Amino acid sequence: MSAVPAGDPSGHTHDRAREPGGEQSHEQGHEQGPALAGLRERKKQRTRIALIDAALDLFLAKGYEATTIDEIVAAVEVSQRTFFRYFGTKEDVVTNFLTEHDQVLEEALTARPAGERPFTALFESLRVVLRTIAESDPADGARFRRVRQVIEATPSLMAAQMARYSASAEALAAEIARREGVDMEADLRPRIVVSFYLAAVKVAFEDCARHDIWDAGTVAARVEEAVALVARTMRDWV
Repeated sequence: MSAVPAGDPSGHTHDRAREPGGEQSHEQGHEQGPALAGLRERKKQRTRIALIDAALDLFLAKGYEATTIDEIVAAVEVSQRTFFRYFGTKEDVVTNFLTEHDQVLEEALTARPAGERPFTALFESLRVVLRTIAESDPADGARFRRVRQVIEATPSLMAAQMARYSASAEALAAEIARREGVDMEADLRPRIVVSFYLAAVKVAFEDCARHDIWDAGTVAARVEEAVALVARTMRDWV
Protein backbone atom coordinates (compact mmCIF):
# COMPACT_ATOMS: atom_id res chain seq x y z
CA MET A 1 0.00 0.00 0.00
CA SER A 2 1.38 3.40 -0.92
CA ALA A 3 2.39 5.77 1.89
CA VAL A 4 1.65 8.74 -0.35
CA PRO A 5 -1.54 10.57 0.63
CA ALA A 6 -4.31 10.14 -1.89
CA GLY A 7 -4.54 12.96 -4.36
CA ASP A 8 -0.85 13.95 -4.10
CA PRO A 9 0.86 12.74 -7.28
CA SER A 10 4.19 14.26 -6.27
CA GLY A 11 4.65 11.87 -3.41
CA HIS A 12 5.43 14.76 -1.02
CA THR A 13 3.57 15.09 2.24
CA HIS A 14 2.35 18.54 3.30
CA ASP A 15 2.62 20.16 6.70
CA ARG A 16 -0.65 22.07 6.69
CA ALA A 17 0.31 24.05 9.76
CA ARG A 18 3.02 25.69 7.64
CA GLU A 19 0.87 26.47 4.65
CA PRO A 20 0.42 30.21 4.22
CA GLY A 21 -3.33 29.84 3.99
CA GLY A 22 -3.56 27.77 7.15
CA GLU A 23 -1.29 30.10 9.08
CA GLN A 24 -3.28 33.16 8.02
CA SER A 25 -6.52 31.52 9.04
CA HIS A 26 -5.05 30.73 12.48
CA GLU A 27 -3.94 34.33 12.96
CA GLN A 28 -7.27 35.67 11.78
CA GLY A 29 -8.98 33.45 14.31
CA HIS A 30 -6.91 35.02 17.09
CA GLU A 31 -7.68 38.51 15.81
CA GLN A 32 -11.38 37.89 15.42
CA GLY A 33 -11.80 36.25 18.83
CA PRO A 34 -11.33 39.40 20.96
CA ALA A 35 -13.21 41.50 18.40
CA LEU A 36 -16.21 39.19 18.51
CA ALA A 37 -16.07 39.03 22.30
CA GLY A 38 -16.01 42.83 22.46
CA LEU A 39 -18.94 43.04 20.07
CA ARG A 40 -20.94 40.61 22.20
CA GLU A 41 -20.20 42.59 25.35
CA ARG A 42 -21.30 45.84 23.71
CA LYS A 43 -24.49 44.20 22.52
CA LYS A 44 -25.18 42.84 26.00
CA GLN A 45 -24.60 46.26 27.52
CA ARG A 46 -26.95 47.88 25.00
CA THR A 47 -29.64 45.33 25.83
CA ARG A 48 -29.18 45.86 29.55
CA ILE A 49 -29.42 49.65 29.21
CA ALA A 50 -32.46 49.32 26.94
CA LEU A 51 -34.20 47.23 29.59
CA ILE A 52 -33.35 49.76 32.31
CA ASP A 53 -34.57 52.70 30.22
CA ALA A 54 -37.79 50.94 29.22
CA ALA A 55 -38.45 49.92 32.81
CA LEU A 56 -37.87 53.44 34.12
CA ASP A 57 -40.21 54.86 31.47
CA LEU A 58 -42.92 52.45 32.56
CA PHE A 59 -42.30 52.89 36.28
CA LEU A 60 -42.63 56.66 35.98
CA ALA A 61 -45.69 56.45 33.73
CA LYS A 62 -47.62 53.66 35.47
CA GLY A 63 -45.95 53.22 38.82
CA TYR A 64 -43.46 50.57 39.86
CA GLU A 65 -45.97 48.18 41.41
CA ALA A 66 -48.34 48.34 38.43
CA THR A 67 -45.63 47.56 35.87
CA THR A 68 -44.99 43.94 34.91
CA ILE A 69 -41.89 42.29 33.53
CA ASP A 70 -43.95 41.30 30.49
CA GLU A 71 -44.50 44.98 29.74
CA ILE A 72 -40.81 45.77 30.12
CA VAL A 73 -39.64 43.03 27.76
CA ALA A 74 -42.37 43.90 25.27
CA ALA A 75 -41.12 47.48 25.14
CA VAL A 76 -37.62 46.26 24.24
CA GLU A 77 -38.88 43.37 22.08
CA VAL A 78 -36.96 40.70 23.95
CA SER A 79 -38.05 37.63 25.89
CA GLN A 80 -38.43 37.17 29.63
CA ARG A 81 -35.52 34.76 29.37
CA THR A 82 -33.36 37.63 28.13
CA PHE A 83 -34.58 39.83 30.98
CA PHE A 84 -33.55 37.27 33.57
CA ARG A 85 -30.07 37.03 32.08
CA TYR A 86 -29.51 40.56 33.32
CA PHE A 87 -31.79 40.94 36.33
CA GLY A 88 -32.98 38.52 38.99
CA THR A 89 -36.10 40.53 39.82
CA LYS A 90 -37.97 43.64 38.75
CA GLU A 91 -36.44 45.42 41.74
CA ASP A 92 -32.95 44.68 40.42
CA VAL A 93 -33.62 46.86 37.38
CA VAL A 94 -33.64 49.84 39.73
CA THR A 95 -31.17 48.82 42.43
CA ASN A 96 -28.48 47.24 40.22
CA PHE A 97 -27.79 50.62 38.68
CA LEU A 98 -26.70 51.75 42.17
CA THR A 99 -25.13 48.59 43.58
CA GLU A 100 -22.53 48.59 40.81
CA HIS A 101 -20.98 51.64 42.47
CA ASP A 102 -21.07 49.91 45.86
CA GLN A 103 -19.06 47.04 44.41
CA VAL A 104 -16.49 49.38 42.87
CA LEU A 105 -16.08 51.12 46.23
CA GLU A 106 -15.64 47.88 48.18
CA GLU A 107 -13.07 46.57 45.70
CA ALA A 108 -11.18 49.87 45.75
CA LEU A 109 -11.08 49.87 49.55
CA THR A 110 -9.70 46.33 49.63
CA ALA A 111 -6.94 47.42 47.25
CA ARG A 112 -5.83 50.43 49.34
CA PRO A 113 -2.32 50.25 50.87
CA ALA A 114 -2.00 48.58 54.26
CA GLY A 115 -1.46 51.06 57.07
CA GLU A 116 -3.41 53.87 55.40
CA ARG A 117 -5.66 55.67 57.87
CA PRO A 118 -9.26 54.38 57.66
CA PHE A 119 -10.97 57.60 56.59
CA THR A 120 -8.22 58.33 54.07
CA ALA A 121 -8.66 54.84 52.63
CA LEU A 122 -12.41 55.42 52.32
CA PHE A 123 -11.87 58.83 50.75
CA GLU A 124 -9.36 57.55 48.20
CA SER A 125 -11.64 54.62 47.38
CA LEU A 126 -14.48 57.06 46.86
CA ARG A 127 -12.35 58.88 44.29
CA VAL A 128 -12.21 55.69 42.25
CA VAL A 129 -16.02 55.56 42.24
CA LEU A 130 -16.28 59.25 41.41
CA ARG A 131 -13.92 58.84 38.45
CA THR A 132 -16.12 55.99 37.26
CA ILE A 133 -19.18 58.23 37.54
CA ALA A 134 -17.52 61.22 35.88
CA GLU A 135 -16.30 59.08 32.96
CA SER A 136 -19.58 57.24 32.51
CA ASP A 137 -22.15 57.63 29.76
CA PRO A 138 -23.54 61.20 29.97
CA ALA A 139 -27.02 59.66 29.85
CA ASP A 140 -26.32 58.00 33.21
CA GLY A 141 -27.02 61.33 34.91
CA ALA A 142 -30.57 61.31 33.58
CA ARG A 143 -30.95 57.63 34.50
CA PHE A 144 -29.78 58.28 38.04
CA ARG A 145 -32.32 61.08 38.36
CA ARG A 146 -35.13 58.83 37.17
CA VAL A 147 -33.98 55.98 39.41
CA ARG A 148 -34.16 58.33 42.37
CA GLN A 149 -37.65 59.49 41.36
CA VAL A 150 -38.88 55.90 41.10
CA ILE A 151 -37.37 54.95 44.46
CA GLU A 152 -38.81 57.97 46.25
CA ALA A 153 -42.27 57.21 44.86
CA THR A 154 -42.20 53.53 45.87
CA PRO A 155 -42.18 52.48 49.55
CA SER A 156 -40.91 48.97 48.78
CA LEU A 157 -37.96 50.41 46.86
CA MET A 158 -37.24 52.87 49.65
CA ALA A 159 -37.00 49.89 51.99
CA ALA A 160 -34.72 48.11 49.52
CA GLN A 161 -32.57 51.23 49.28
CA MET A 162 -32.18 51.35 53.06
CA ALA A 163 -31.24 47.67 53.06
CA ARG A 164 -28.66 48.38 50.36
CA TYR A 165 -27.14 51.20 52.41
CA SER A 166 -26.98 48.97 55.48
CA ALA A 167 -25.36 46.11 53.57
CA SER A 168 -22.81 48.45 52.02
CA ALA A 169 -22.03 50.04 55.38
CA GLU A 170 -21.48 46.63 56.98
CA ALA A 171 -19.21 45.51 54.15
CA LEU A 172 -17.12 48.68 54.40
CA ALA A 173 -16.93 48.49 58.20
CA ALA A 174 -15.87 44.85 58.01
CA GLU A 175 -13.07 45.75 55.61
CA ILE A 176 -11.93 48.63 57.84
CA ALA A 177 -11.94 46.27 60.83
CA ARG A 178 -9.88 43.74 58.90
CA ARG A 179 -7.38 46.37 57.82
CA GLU A 180 -7.04 47.71 61.37
CA GLY A 181 -6.92 44.28 62.97
CA VAL A 182 -9.87 44.89 65.29
CA ASP A 183 -12.99 42.93 66.15
CA MET A 184 -15.94 44.83 64.72
CA GLU A 185 -18.27 43.31 67.30
CA ALA A 186 -16.17 44.63 70.18
CA ASP A 187 -14.86 47.86 68.62
CA LEU A 188 -17.34 50.45 67.35
CA ARG A 189 -14.80 52.55 65.47
CA PRO A 190 -15.09 50.80 62.07
CA ARG A 191 -18.84 51.42 61.97
CA ILE A 192 -18.41 54.98 63.26
CA VAL A 193 -15.87 56.00 60.62
CA VAL A 194 -17.98 54.42 57.88
CA SER A 195 -21.07 56.20 59.20
CA PHE A 196 -19.29 59.56 58.97
CA TYR A 197 -18.24 58.76 55.43
CA LEU A 198 -21.68 57.59 54.26
CA ALA A 199 -23.39 60.54 55.93
CA ALA A 200 -21.23 62.95 53.93
CA VAL A 201 -21.98 61.09 50.69
CA LYS A 202 -25.72 61.12 51.46
CA VAL A 203 -25.70 64.85 52.26
CA ALA A 204 -23.90 65.60 49.00
CA PHE A 205 -26.30 63.57 46.87
CA GLU A 206 -29.31 65.15 48.58
CA ASP A 207 -27.83 68.61 48.03
CA CYS A 208 -27.42 67.83 44.33
CA ALA A 209 -31.03 66.62 44.16
CA ARG A 210 -32.31 69.78 45.85
CA HIS A 211 -30.47 71.92 43.31
CA ASP A 212 -31.46 69.67 40.40
CA ILE A 213 -27.83 68.81 39.65
CA TRP A 214 -27.46 65.51 37.82
CA ASP A 215 -24.39 65.97 35.66
CA ALA A 216 -22.08 63.12 36.65
CA GLY A 217 -18.94 65.26 36.85
CA THR A 218 -20.59 67.92 39.00
CA VAL A 219 -22.16 65.34 41.30
CA ALA A 220 -18.78 63.66 41.71
CA ALA A 221 -17.14 66.96 42.63
CA ARG A 222 -19.87 67.78 45.18
CA VAL A 223 -19.56 64.37 46.83
CA GLU A 224 -15.78 64.62 47.05
CA GLU A 225 -16.07 68.10 48.56
CA ALA A 226 -18.58 66.92 51.17
CA VAL A 227 -16.44 63.97 52.25
CA ALA A 228 -13.39 66.23 52.49
CA LEU A 229 -15.37 68.50 54.83
CA VAL A 230 -15.86 65.75 57.41
CA ALA A 231 -12.42 66.03 59.00
CA ARG A 232 -12.57 69.83 59.09
CA THR A 233 -16.07 69.79 60.56
CA MET A 234 -15.05 67.32 63.26
CA ARG A 235 -11.99 69.40 64.09
CA ASP A 236 -13.78 72.76 64.20
CA TRP A 237 -17.25 71.88 65.48
CA VAL A 238 -16.91 68.86 67.74
